[in-house]
Amino acid sequence: MIDVHAHIGVPAAAVHAQQLAGYDDHLAAVARRYASPATAAYMAQVSKAWQHALTDRAQRLSAMAAALVTAQVLSVNPGQYYYWAEKRAASDLTEIINEHISAEVAARPDLFAGLGTVCLQHPELAADQLTRAVEHWGLAGIEISTQAAGRDLADPAFDPLWSAAESLDAVVFIHPLGCPQLADRLAPAYLANVAGQPLETTIALSLLIFSGVLDRHPRLRLCAAHGGGYLPHYIGRSERAYGVRPDSHTMERPPADYLRRLWFDSVVHAPDVLARLVAAVGASRVVIGTDYPFDMGDEHPARTLAGTGLPEPDRARIADTNALELLGSHASRLSNRPSIPAT
Repeated sequence: MIDVHAHIGVPAAAVHAQQLAGYDDHLAAVARRYASPATAAYMAQVSKAWQHALTDRAQRLSAMAAALVTAQVLSVNPGQYYYWAEKRAASDLTEIINEHISAEVAARPDLFAGLGTVCLQHPELAADQLTRAVEHWGLAGIEISTQAAGRDLADPAFDPLWSAAESLDAVVFIHPLGCPQLADRLAPAYLANVAGQPLETTIALSLLIFSGVLDRHPRLRLCAAHGGGYLPHYIGRSERAYGVRPDSHTMERPPADYLRRLWFDSVVHAPDVLARLVAAVGASRVVIGTDYPFDMGDEHPARTLAGTGLPEPDRARIADTNALELLGSHASRLSNRPSIPAT
């Protein structure tokens, strides 16, 4: 079973970031996201354990074995996007993170592939950073958020990034970090994550579809975290708008056609929801995710998948084959993975 949604921490980048201008403002933004006293207290309680899990390989391998995961595609903890940093500092942080992930993959190439990062707030640099991540650091693509510096992913400034991803056959894993414009409304009860994460992904995918980005870049390998948010389960409303509203008829084909061109992870927390996701996008477009090591992930993806009632061939594709298809020409990075859970 291949886990495409598994995070890693980069302590050297965290130390470097603390020395930079803008770090205090970054901390204030984090505090706003966790403004609820109950959430802030709980985050303080669990953060040390999460940091250890993000950086300790032995604990990672133990968790993989317990989850029946035989390989992980590593991506940085979204808390380390550093999209607030100015250009030079952001470039340095990107290099530190990508070098670290590359080294972790090199240490256990039988178990790990990797996704790098780019400084999305400086889109003029992002395409070159993606190219370096793939060609120099040997990574399979990148993980990005849904927006940075006031730009959504549908902004034309990102077209060079999409072109580079196509030419490199690189995976782009879309993983949001809260819903910044609704931070105050979503502060209670950890709703910034509970509702904000899937809402952000829904908006981002909708903009990519309706803006025509996917028409201009038909070979993009996009994978959406958390099952793509709410969009796959409510795609009928997008289809309706495309059919009856001239102002929503902005791309070449109906919205559902584009949805079936993307990949989606399985982090939806309930077998029946996962079954509905498969019904919406097809069994060939869903891959396993755990969101390791966070509590809003899925520690037992095999159990979730088994509970869907899907035919065995579909479950086998979701567990393994689809991830290799998502990785495309980079799938050979996992060709030597074990056939039994990692120990």
